[in-house]
Amino acid sequence: MNLIKEKYKGLLVCLAIAIPAWILGKIFPIIGSAVIAIIAGMVIALFWQPGKTFKPGITFTSKKILQYAVILLGFGLNLNVIFSTGKQSLPIIICTISTSLIIAFALHKAMHIDSNISTLIGVGSSICGGSAATAPIIDADDDEVAQAISVIFFFNVLAALLFPMFGHFLGFDTTSGEAFGIFAGTAVNDTSSVTATASTWDSMWNLGTQTLDKAVTVKLTRTLAIIPITLVLALFRAKQSGSNSNEGGFSFKKAFPMFILWFIVASLITTIAISLGVPSSVFAPLKELSKFFITLAMAAIGLGCNVVKLIKNGGKPILLGGCCWIGITCVSLLLQHVLSIW
Repeated sequence: MNLIKEKYKGLLVCLAIAIPAWILGKIFPIIGSAVIAIIAGMVIALFWQPGKTFKPGITFTSKKILQYAVILLGFGLNLNVIFSTGKQSLPIIICTISTSLIIAFALHKAMHIDSNISTLIGVGSSICGGSAATAPIIDADDDEVAQAISVIFFFNVLAALLFPMFGHFLGFDTTSGEAFGIFAGTAVNDTSSVTATASTWDSMWNLGTQTLDKAVTVKLTRTLAIIPITLVLALFRAKQSGSNSNEGGFSFKKAFPMFILWFIVASLITTIAISLGVPSSVFAPLKELSKFFITLAMAAIGLGCNVVKLIKNGGKPILLGGCCWIGITCVSLLLQHVLSIW
């Protein structure tokens, strides 16, 4: 009861931002509710700084609610569908993720960009929700998360606007959504932007939902990369902390992010239930709740960030995000060409 009493004020503030952002996100899917929420939170933070009575709830929302969102994301994953139809795109997914991480690490070293921001942008550019999932593991603060989300969002919007025309210029098959669906699913970062990009291609060439179906499946396959990425980061962080501490050595139990275990459990529950005949629509409310929780967490992160600091430090992260975005796009196109997908 004391827990609720301590946190309810901050949670109510986040809800007051998240609910309108959720509605606006439905109206403007190319932007998405999460981005609207974090921008709204940042604008409010310019004029109002949360006091002591609000901070516990806002912190809880930005950390714990974000982890609950990742867990619920697992209910949107039917592993049978992903393994059967996503395997075609698996080499592209592995290579695009690797490319983004290598670019982020190289520029982090070369340009002396903050390691947390480099990690968040590198992971977020290649996986999407992975950016948010890794934030608690690397102890990223609200400013760092907001910086990364803002950069990723900028290139998301560019991709959603430019990729359909770019795909036509490159000569993608306009009688099938297969090739462009794989391209959208591997080269666009955020699910809402993937949906917008693929739907635009379907509309341009009267393909129904061919492109959308393929792109979403590929995007969900990419989402599974959250598991190994977060585990590796958790192990690295724990070993790093252990080497800087006198309190003993590395502990796998302490390092393991339990919310990722529950994410895997949720995915398995969905897969088993659907294979036993349970309609996938049963899990639709949980998928929507996951998206709303992400929006709620983004509102809290926006409230906790320093906008002036973000603007002053924005140049290098934007360059990093642009390099990751271009690298992912080029590798996706190159591998599709090598694999004769287009």
